[in-house]
Amino acid sequence: MTLKELRCLLAIVDAELNISAAAQLMHATQPSLSRHLKLLEEELGFRLFFRHGRSLTGVTPAGHEVIRIARRIVNDAASIRSYAANIRGEGSGELLLTTPQTYARHVLPPVLAELVKRYPRLNVRIQTLGEGDSAERQLQGGSDIVLVSTAGERVPPGVAIPLFCWKRVVLVPRAHRFAGLRRPLTLEEMACEALVTYDSSRRQDSSLRRALAQAGLEARFACSAQDADLIKVYVRAGLGVGLLGELAVEQADRENFAVLEAAPALPECVAWALLPPGCVARDYTLDLIKLLAPQLDLGEIRQALDGTARPAWPRPRPWWGLDAWPAPETVAKVTMRGTDGARIPPACLS
Repeated sequence: MTLKELRCLLAIVDAELNISAAAQLMHATQPSLSRHLKLLEEELGFRLFFRHGRSLTGVTPAGHEVIRIARRIVNDAASIRSYAANIRGEGSGELLLTTPQTYARHVLPPVLAELVKRYPRLNVRIQTLGEGDSAERQLQGGSDIVLVSTAGERVPPGVAIPLFCWKRVVLVPRAHRFAGLRRPLTLEEMACEALVTYDSSRRQDSSLRRALAQAGLEARFACSAQDADLIKVYVRAGLGVGLLGELAVEQADRENFAVLEAAPALPECVAWALLPPGCVARDYTLDLIKLLAPQLDLGEIRQALDGTARPAWPRPRPWWGLDAWPAPETVAKVTMRGTDGARIPPACLS
């Protein structure tokens, strides 16, 4: 039994039993992956998966236990390698970062530019987290860190580290009747308008729907998207009033739109870093967290990772904006990919 065979097993599970997709994750061929699975099952003496013809249809009871142990072994092996690299002071490696597009476009470019300056031989690979994508599955699939957002008091499961908080703002064309307001919009005013906002706001349990429902109101959606820049496009086209994160508003937007405060009843949002539990993080991963949240203590982050403590994290700092960072000369060695592995042009990082 080899680590390669165990990694192939986990790749098949993480690809929802699709061997072709698992082969892509492993950068291997489908026959090679099938051969590794066959060797593993022959050595164990029992089937790990139920089959229908050549397709895998489910995990056997014994398979569930083997998968649990295999994940622990593979993670432990990765932790040993990370620990050794940290001890050697090795700054090279690959950082797989999974993040929503808004963070990839509007938060990370100057932060990653600084990180690459500190670790010139670091290769950062960015994978976008789409609507409905499981953060837990991304961590199981090899992501070193996953960035997510929550609204209000919600805390993500697992090793979740609060980074910063941000508010939602309303974007309207300069000719709109709200453009001259010098106060936050009320929930009633927001309910009267067709909204252009994030896909997640359409969910029945979204903080927007909950806030409106508590006031006896209902949202009216004109259009929604995962990407804040698309929201701006459709506000400019006249589809409705935009509701998006303040961190996605740039100086050019303030010239083209009126940017208003959203109703105070809408809770603040918190950006979180999710890390694989029980794993040793590379030094550059911890430095990335510190760049995003300077108020955090590295010792407490390590304790949270190895499970020896559940730190009482300090309150996340308000979003400081990109003005806090020098404009990056270049964002080198950064490759951005969607969750399907397709490369996204570098222009998406500017």
